[in-house]
Amino acid sequence: MSFSDSRATTSRSPIQLAAMVVGAVFLLVGVLGFVPGITTNVGDLKIAGHTSHAELLGIFQVSVLHNVVHLLFGVLGIAAARKFSTSRTYLIAGGAVYLVLMVYGLVTDHSSDANFVPLNDADNWLHLVLGLGMIALGFVLSRDRAATYADTRH
Repeated sequence: MSFSDSRATTSRSPIQLAAMVVGAVFLLVGVLGFVPGITTNVGDLKIAGHTSHAELLGIFQVSVLHNVVHLLFGVLGIAAARKFSTSRTYLIAGGAVYLVLMVYGLVTDHSSDANFVPLNDADNWLHLVLGLGMIALGFVLSRDRAATYADTRH
């Protein structure tokens, strides 16, 4: 690794690092959703819908669509980590998406065709925690930049 490679990695702001880590975790979860043993009943994995009986870690109901969404969300996070502003947007907007998904999971009958992702109670709780956590990271980690910018203007 050259000096410039090392410097580029360490010059990321905390919010950019957070977006990169969140994105990497989503990528990992997306891949693990297809791995037998980590995902139970992987043979029952459906493209979409509540009839997919595959469960990541035996807890979170998944489908091919669900896993692909995780993979795409991961790629977005890693791409967003290139800039401060896109990292902030990814964390806050992504967190809002997960809160909407949690509400959708609460109001949708899990055995209906409307549960196309699919979602179960464990997914709903996880989406609540992810949504709140991502939004908190977006706001808390961007405060430091605003304070630093204000300090340099005086």
